[in-house]
Amino acid sequence: MRMAAPATVGIIANPASGKDIRRLVAYGTVFDNQEKVNIVRRVLLALSGTGVERVLYMPDYYGIVAKAVAGMRRSDSLNLEIAPLEIELTATQLDSSNAAAALAEAGAGCIVTLGGDGTNRMVAKSCGDVPLLPISTGTNNVFPFFLEGTIAGLAAGAVAQGYAGADAVYRSKRLTVFRNGAPVDIALIDAVVLDNLFVASRAMWEVEDMRMAVFTRGEAHNIGIASLLGTSAPVTVHDPWGASIVLDPLKRDRVAAIAPGLLLPVGTSAPCRMELGESVEIAPVPCIVALDGEREVEFQEGDRGEIRLDRDGPNVVAPDRALRNAVAGGFFSRPEVLGIHLQ
Repeated sequence: MRMAAPATVGIIANPASGKDIRRLVAYGTVFDNQEKVNIVRRVLLALSGTGVERVLYMPDYYGIVAKAVAGMRRSDSLNLEIAPLEIELTATQLDSSNAAAALAEAGAGCIVTLGGDGTNRMVAKSCGDVPLLPISTGTNNVFPFFLEGTIAGLAAGAVAQGYAGADAVYRSKRLTVFRNGAPVDIALIDAVVLDNLFVASRAMWEVEDMRMAVFTRGEAHNIGIASLLGTSAPVTVHDPWGASIVLDPLKRDRVAAIAPGLLLPVGTSAPCRMELGESVEIAPVPCIVALDGEREVEFQEGDRGEIRLDRDGPNVVAPDRALRNAVAGGFFSRPEVLGIHLQ
């Protein structure tokens, strides 16, 4: 089924991603904003070349998308409307969430994100059913893909124009954190209970203060906290379950890749499988719960907390399947698209 015009794709490029403290304490890549400009430029050219009519984007203090357009060669033409979203900027992570809500309201058929697990967590809070195509801009991420911008643009264009097929989009798992019975935040990959209320940095890389971790997924090729699960009892993105583990600061029976180039000895219990809809109690309290690698939720003495697993996360595009289906549907040989390139 083909979608009605105008085919719209959203772009949320986080200028702050790829620069947290893990680049100092480990050997992660510092992903500068100029490289994000280059990726966005390739995404835009691919979208334009496949017939997408409109791109709406999150404005930011660096001007990533605007610079991508301004730096085009004269021989490159963008046959689409490109406009910033009319949102009030805060220069905080709220911008990603507000942009996602605006894109859902505007009828975007797909949202391309440039950022890490944290960026996508914020987008997931308000994107509704709009599928995400997340491009990783760093080396400590699990949720987004390491994907060339041109391919990302092709896949997003296929999704937005209805050529990708329903089986090219899957619903991701999610963790919801409850405090005293009320939901307060979510995570897409992991939630870690830290027995320490002192916050020196939002980003997390030490293991000494970790007491419990809950996962939607974790495989041996993942890096970060997900590697704790991935090196013991892997859970994939499509498995209809997750897992929880208890960490023992006095034990050191496994090595995990906590950050790029940073392998640390850890001690954990055997992973406990969690079914969809199941919850685990947060302990000990008081504590801080880190979500997707960043300290977010504080629990004071007397608070009750739990973490629940569900499959109510964002829709995510599988780029390879989207493009396979698009080929079968004639996406790359449509007369209107050929006309763009034969002029």
